[in-house]
Amino acid sequence: MKAFKVNLKEEYSFLEGGILECILTEKVMDGAEDWKRPAVVVVPGGAYAYTSRREGEPIANAFQGKGFQTFILWYACEPDGVRYPEQLLELAAAMDYVRKNAKEFCVNPEEVFPVGFSAGGHLVGNLAVEHQNVEQKIGQELACKPTAVGLCYPVISQIHGHQGSYDNLLNGYTDEAKTELLKTLNLNEAVSEQTPPAFIWSTVEDSAVPTDNALRFAMAMDKFRIPYELHVYPLGWHGLSTADYEVNAPNEQIKKVRRWVDDCAEFFRLYIKETY
Repeated sequence: MKAFKVNLKEEYSFLEGGILECILTEKVMDGAEDWKRPAVVVVPGGAYAYTSRREGEPIANAFQGKGFQTFILWYACEPDGVRYPEQLLELAAAMDYVRKNAKEFCVNPEEVFPVGFSAGGHLVGNLAVEHQNVEQKIGQELACKPTAVGLCYPVISQIHGHQGSYDNLLNGYTDEAKTELLKTLNLNEAVSEQTPPAFIWSTVEDSAVPTDNALRFAMAMDKFRIPYELHVYPLGWHGLSTADYEVNAPNEQIKKVRRWVDDCAEFFRLYIKETY
């Protein structure tokens, strides 16, 4: 295994921040020069005010154990003095960087899956519905379309979402500009034929980001007949991460939620050609 960090600002001049943490399994089969793995880019939550550590490395470790090369995007947030679409561009650049360095990372560039949590789920969903417009925003083409996405207790709509996330994301914009931006930042309203497949999960007991968010995105996907998988677990609070005892106090009620990692990995395997 090898681990290192990449300052995305040094690689992409249009960025103001962004750190990509790379946690990679090195080749383990003798003579397998063409050995590749799919990749997961983990995008932690934190209401666009910070990035949650408990939604970083534990997630990467879980997916690495399922056969994925793993990356964590530590994106700039509102206290860093950045404004949207900086966060979207950092994720787009992270996707592009993984693909451009796929050979070195032993990654199949056609199999890159961002997985986001809460506000990080919003950011991943934002890329899912906006990847085709990134070039227009920066005047530079990036290979940033996700193969498929994972949305974990995601913020989707301001209507029933987490208001603090939207306040941080849209801080500094006029009311008129906010209204225009919400046409795509209310993600369910921006789903199109170009949106990639999605694995989505939430819990009924989530009082911070109601399940309505996940349902809205799933129904928007259904309207366009885009493949999706939706899980709504009956028990469990917001921010469960892996839902295991590494990041949560022991509680029998959340054991069922742990299945999401296996289910998500199985969903991604629908779009993976490697056998592992």
